[in-house]
Amino acid sequence: MKRSLRLGLTLVVTGLGIAYLAWKIDVSRTVEIILDAKLLPMLGAIALTAGTVWPMAWRWQLLLRAKGIHDRLPWLTRAYFVAYAAGQFLPTSVGGDAVRIFETARRHPGRTGTIAGSVLLERALGGAATLALGGVGFLLAVGRYDVGAYLWLELAFVVATLLLGVVLFSRAARRPLALVAPLLRRLRADRPVRAVYEGIHAYRENAGLLAALFGLTLVIQALRIMAIWLCGEAAGIDLSWRPYYVMGPMLFLVMLVPFTVNGLAVREAFFVSFLGTLGIAADPAFATGFLFFLVTLVLALPGAAALLWQGVRGAPSPRVRHG
Repeated sequence: MKRSLRLGLTLVVTGLGIAYLAWKIDVSRTVEIILDAKLLPMLGAIALTAGTVWPMAWRWQLLLRAKGIHDRLPWLTRAYFVAYAAGQFLPTSVGGDAVRIFETARRHPGRTGTIAGSVLLERALGGAATLALGGVGFLLAVGRYDVGAYLWLELAFVVATLLLGVVLFSRAARRPLALVAPLLRRLRADRPVRAVYEGIHAYRENAGLLAALFGLTLVIQALRIMAIWLCGEAAGIDLSWRPYYVMGPMLFLVMLVPFTVNGLAVREAFFVSFLGTLGIAADPAFATGFLFFLVTLVLALPGAAALLWQGVRGAPSPRVRHG
């Protein structure tokens, strides 16, 4: 995508989000809710979210190790925090993933495709787990909350995820995919796309590992959704945790849309829209989204400190030998 077109889309999406929020919320009332947020639920949200970083780094370590790339868990955990810091200035979480790939590829020259494949596979596991939790949320919320429109959208994501799984892991899909090669060649994207595809496709030999990591990811995502519920509690929203298991998966998927920096306006508009269907006023709904944004800011602080320290030292990331 050309830079000018991307910039135009960013401005359009951000502008639409801000216009929607300006129409919906009372700024002074919203600021009052944020300033009066309950401290204990906020601390709980931060603790839950920060506590999931180590198991996510461990998941990534296992994926890398399965393909002969060995790295230390402390460094991989640091890479996650750095990605959170970078994500504050780059388009959504996709920007943070790019930073993780870049930094790790410097430590393991010649393995960029495998590293990118492991990061994207992590994203796929996260997406599949959040959609599975969305199904649980539907069973918990059905008959209690009117979230039908969002469930249809979530169903579309489920179907898309299943199709993507077939494309990435089925040997039979390789021949149809080869038809796309000439187009990628003209776009000068055939080599990186092929490298990433091969990096992901190679994990079809590790079905047991992927199943175990899917289970781990379910636990991680469940905890992160509870952190969103705690942000709602901090904003004074008296709502069961059940509908958040419909909302959370949708939010994580919406945040992958790389058209605004750090999900600006899109995240808050989603909170206002979804919680509005449950009878929650726009002001506390926006406050919940903003408090969740503050949680991600706190999560970025260790990564920002690591980047600052690296800048002061002026030393590149050490390279790791392959065993």
